[in-house]
Amino acid sequence: MAKFKRRFDFATDKFSGKAKEVFGKVTGDEQLELKGKVQAAKADLKEDLSVENKVDEIKEKIAEKINDKIDAKKK
Repeated sequence: MAKFKRRFDFATDKFSGKAKEVFGKVTGDEQLELKGKVQAAKADLKEDLSVENKVDEIKEKIAEKINDKIDAKKK
């Protein structure tokens, strides 16, 4: 559940940033556009640097390798 919440938070921040960026472009508000770009980039960076995400990726790779070994032995 924590994994889902973390990903949801990253996506929410990114979406909010993109919305600000687009709204800034449409209205000609360069400051809002910049704030949106920064917020979206910050959300991407947080996601990329998240230790929890790295741990989840490692767990997935380990599980995949174990499943592959088990499947290979069944053949």
